[in-house]
Amino acid sequence: MNTNTPPASRDAMPAKREASAEMLQTAGTAMDLAENKVRSLRGNIDPVVDKLASKAQQLALQSLDLAGEAKDRTQQSLSRAAGATTRYVSEQPLRSVLIAAAVGAAVALLVSSSRHRRQNRD
Repeated sequence: MNTNTPPASRDAMPAKREASAEMLQTAGTAMDLAENKVRSLRGNIDPVVDKLASKAQQLALQSLDLAGEAKDRTQQSLSRAAGATTRYVSEQPLRSVLIAAAVGAAVALLVSSSRHRRQNRD
């Protein structure tokens, strides 16, 4: 030991060591408490995440089911419309041809008009 150290300092050294040891022990205890709290929180969060993932999967399956049902209804509706159109054409062939010709002429007129406007702008 250094003989130049005043006696008061030599007496304070054991107290400083003891205080330092207590601080280390307190810090270790605080770290243990924090680690336990983190584990506890993680244990609480994991089931919530699992529950949310399960709920999302259920919603996705329900959406697929609803989309499938909508597709089936649309196919049935289109099938009924096609059947009705087929019956009408077979029952009214001349009128069907005249309607088709009128619709074709209207579409041709619209396309021609649109092209004419486009050419005049350029």
